[in-house]
Amino acid sequence: MRVVFLSLFIFLAAPVALADDAIRFASVEVYLDSDAPVAAWQFELSDDNGTMKVVGVENGDSNVFSDAPYYDREAVQLGNADRIIVADYSLAGAAELPAGNFRLTTLHLMLTGSSEPSFDLQLVTANAHDGRAIDATIRLEAPTGSEQ
Repeated sequence: MRVVFLSLFIFLAAPVALADDAIRFASVEVYLDSDAPVAAWQFELSDDNGTMKVVGVENGDSNVFSDAPYYDREAVQLGNADRIIVADYSLAGAAELPAGNFRLTTLHLMLTGSSEPSFDLQLVTANAHDGRAIDATIRLEAPTGSEQ
């Protein structure tokens, strides 16, 4: 009798437990806005609710940052990237560097649970071609139709 009851309990409780741990995928784009040409940048993204794992990182819009930016690839590959630091730099001349509003990267995320993520995006630094810090702002945007 105990085995039947336990089996019935597991059978009925499993879908509820799985529903709470629903997995979905989304992408977010990270934009930087600066009046000065940007040669280097770094940001950190985390989720205060603990629902996010980064599963991929793509390059942005600028030709001088044409490869994927630098990040902890091993943590992403192992599924351990619940926060991520992303950075890139270019040795291009000031005339070739991007200024204004441009996309740094697209991050692909796995979101778990029923609560929405509470992203914390921090710009660590933005620098000019001569290494001096420049004023810049950073923002996160979810592309239309990105949630799958």
